Amino acid sequence: MSERGDGQNDPKDPSPWGARGAVALWLFVLASLVLMSLFNQTTQSEPVSYSEIKQLIREGRVTSAVIEEYDIVVTLEETGAGGAVQRRAVIPPQGDPALLELLEKNDVAISARRPQGTSFLVYLLPWLLIIGFFVWWQRRLTGQLGGGYGGGIGGLFSGRFSKPTEAASGITFADVAGQDQAKKEVAELVEFLREPERFQRVGAEVPHGVLLMGPPGTGKTLLAKALAGEADVPFFSTSGSEFIEVFVGVGAGRVRKMFEAARKAAPSVVFIDELDSIGRTRGTGLGGGHDEREQTLNQILAELDGFGGKEAVVVLAATNRPDVLDPALLRPGRFDRHVMLNLPDRSARRAILDIHARKLPLAGTGDLDTIAAGTPGFSGADLKNLLNEAAINAARRHDDKITGDDLQEARDKVMMGTVRTLAIQPEERHRLAVHEAGHTAAAYFTPGADPLYKVTIIPRGRALGGTHMLSREEHHTLPEEYLRAQLVILLAGRAAEKALIGTVSSGADDDIKRATEMARSMVARWGMTDELGPVDLRQSEDHPFLGQSIARPREHADETAARVDAAVIGLLKEAEATALTLIEDHRERLIALIEELEAREVLEFDAIEACLGAGEAVQEVSRPA
Repeated sequence: MSERGDGQNDPKDPSPWGARGAVALWLFVLASLVLMSLFNQTTQSEPVSYSEIKQLIREGRVTSAVIEEYDIVVTLEETGAGGAVQRRAVIPPQGDPALLELLEKNDVAISARRPQGTSFLVYLLPWLLIIGFFVWWQRRLTGQLGGGYGGGIGGLFSGRFSKPTEAASGITFADVAGQDQAKKEVAELVEFLREPERFQRVGAEVPHGVLLMGPPGTGKTLLAKALAGEADVPFFSTSGSEFIEVFVGVGAGRVRKMFEAARKAAPSVVFIDELDSIGRTRGTGLGGGHDEREQTLNQILAELDGFGGKEAVVVLAATNRPDVLDPALLRPGRFDRHVMLNLPDRSARRAILDIHARKLPLAGTGDLDTIAAGTPGFSGADLKNLLNEAAINAARRHDDKITGDDLQEARDKVMMGTVRTLAIQPEERHRLAVHEAGHTAAAYFTPGADPLYKVTIIPRGRALGGTHMLSREEHHTLPEEYLRAQLVILLAGRAAEKALIGTVSSGADDDIKRATEMARSMVARWGMTDELGPVDLRQSEDHPFLGQSIARPREHADETAARVDAAVIGLLKEAEATALTLIEDHRERLIALIEELEAREVLEFDAIEACLGAGEAVQEVSRPA
């Protein structure tokens, strides 16, 4: 089989098992055909009935006959057949005493033949083929034929770690934006990888294990590649799920192979992605302490302990679930350095967009400022996807430049989904405009609210419309005034329906859900009510990376829970009353906004300001950039 030295298959070899596997397969098929031919070997005689054979003898057409134990073969002259032909028939089990008499009476030359015994090789050949194929299969499994992961099934035990799997050269810290603190912590390892002897002379030991933690898409893998590229050392990359197989012991064997290869290539960098898939707390598996995942984790712990002070190997691992990792992984001497990668703020998002837009034909880079301001909560991967969607929009228009409209369309698509074509009735469309206009008016006139960006009644994704606001700055803490303003804005859509149409609809479902969650957090987590004060009464925990809540058992009395519910309801009713008052105070301007929204479907800030009146706008000084 044509293979490279790193154990990978030759890319020119189309067979998934390689050339040797194909040859062995063809040999097995050929041997099977030979075996079938031995079992089905017959003469060229034509089978006929025994009665027909006797009739041919009586007619005198048979010239000779060969009698075996169970059948008879006769030869006769067939007119027009070009010579003698043979017929074969099966002799009755009890024999036919009249057969010899009939043959002698018609002067037929008689000969007998012993029954042909089956050769011993015929019985032995199937077993030889099965044993030979089994031996070949086992050798493939243990990697002795293919050698390495690329040798087909041999990679089941050997792994793909004989040489670095991915070259990290070309990626440096300059390609990582928005994670300055994380880069600073990881950059300290570069000097150790470049000049390990300098540290060894003074007896210094640099941490061999670094755990990268953060939400998905924040650049954990990119930071590991940048470390290897900056130090110009081999980079071994794998995922925790690649260690897990059906057979117990396979994952541990792959771990040994990977660390052995990393030591041989030192200085080097080993990166294990999704560490939580194999690093969960032990003792929770169905197989006790002997299942495959825990065996793999035990081997990783042993390998991390086996590093000496002279081995310049840095092991980086990434996870977005540090809460489920086994404590043995996090103790000193293993993954004892923890590096947090957070979602980028506004300036970091601008730097990330600059990196990903370097090779894109933008009509103007100034549009990136607006995109950076309008994408709070976006990760680096989200921003890269946004630019790609903008490029697709430009290509769809047969344009050679990516315009600001393409970027805005891509942002709306990523945040809310693709535009849907729905047959919305005029009454429902009017109610939708009233609802969104209520949100917009509340955001425009409420002190402390974020600046408005746009409002739309075009259905996207699961939403029928939306009111968009851009934060002036990143919020690290949320003041009570800001949260109360958000409650008013969330409930203003429902309040506008009640004030201008007279009824409410199910369109406020998501608004009520978000407002209730916010009000409950204000009461049970942040102590923003005088009735209960600063007491932790929450019933769930917010996961720091997954963006979801995890339920926890209630630790307070039913009476206290009822007081929490009453305080939450009070906050929501107060916010709704404020929203109704605001809408009644600006009813004429709100009606003008509704009419303009129904006519144009999308209104930017200038159009909103023209309808609501800049003279009385609270947000006049907060116009978005």
